Amino acid sequence: MSGGIAAYKAPELVRRLRERGADVRVAITEGGKAFITPLSLQAVSGYPVSDSLLDPAAEAAMGHIELGKWADLVILAPATADLIARVAAGMANDLVSTICLATPSPVAVVPAMNQQMYRNAATQHNLETLASRGLLIWGPDSGSQACGDIGPGRMLDPLTIVDMAAAHFSPVNDLQHLNIMITAGPTREPLDPVRYITNHSSGKMGFAIAAAAAKRGANVTLVSGPVSLPTPPFVQRINVTTALEMEAAVQAHAQNQQIFIGCAAVADYRGRDHPQTAKLRNKAMN
Repeated sequence: MSGGIAAYKAPELVRRLRERGADVRVAITEGGKAFITPLSLQAVSGYPVSDSLLDPAAEAAMGHIELGKWADLVILAPATADLIARVAAGMANDLVSTICLATPSPVAVVPAMNQQMYRNAATQHNLETLASRGLLIWGPDSGSQACGDIGPGRMLDPLTIVDMAAAHFSPVNDLQHLNIMITAGPTREPLDPVRYITNHSSGKMGFAIAAAAAKRGANVTLVSGPVSLPTPPFVQRINVTTALEMEAAVQAHAQNQQIFIGCAAVADYRGRDHPQTAKLRNKAMN
C-alpha cells in the first residue's frame, strides 16, 4: 500500500481478504506509514509488515524477491498517482515498487487520487502502459472526495476489491462473448430551472444486473439516469438525465448489443413546451 487518504481502508481490506480465506502480507511505502501504522496492519494480517528495502534482517533473505515469489496476487491498494507512475516507469526505489518488478504473479492496481490527478494525461498514459503490460486495473470509483471534489479517483470499496480478487482466481466467463446494454434509474423531465417530473427509482436493480453480468465476462454498457450509485467494476457507464437523452444514448450504442435489459423507470410525461428559462409562478403550474 502507498500513501493516500484511502489508506485508512487498508486494514478493512486485509481483514476482508482473510475472511475469504486469503493469506495476506503487507508491504507499505514511507508515505503509507504517514497515514496508518504498520502495527495496525500487522494486527489484522497476522504477519509483520514489510516497510523497507534496506532492512538488513529482511534483505539477508532477499525479502523483496521472497515476497514477490510468495504472492499469488499483488494488490496495490491504494495506488497513488506517484506509485502508478513509478511502476509504469519500471522504477525500483522502494520495497513496494521493487516487489512489482520481482513478482511473477499478476499485479492489480487500485487507483486512489484526486479526480483532476486521475484525469491528467500523464496518469492516463501510465495506466494505459500498465494495462498494456498485463497489469490489472481495478477502478477507480467515482463520487465525493476528501478534498471536496466530485469525480473519478476514489478507491474501490474493500468488499468490491475482495470480490474482484476472488473472481480472478475462479472466473465464470460464460457471458464473455456478449455485449449487454442495461438502462437503470429514473429520468428527470425539467419544467423550469427548479422543478422537474421524476420518480423514486433508485437504480439498484439495473446496477446489480450490470455488476453480475460484468462479473461473468460480459461487455456491459449501463445507461443510467441520475442516481448516487457507484459504477460497478468493468462496466461502461453513460449518465443521462432526460428520457430523450436516454433514448439517444441507447440508440447510439444499440447496434453492437446482443442483449438489451430495460430496468430504467422512464418518466411517463414531460413538459409540452421546452423547459422555461425562469422559474414558473405557482399559478402557471395549475
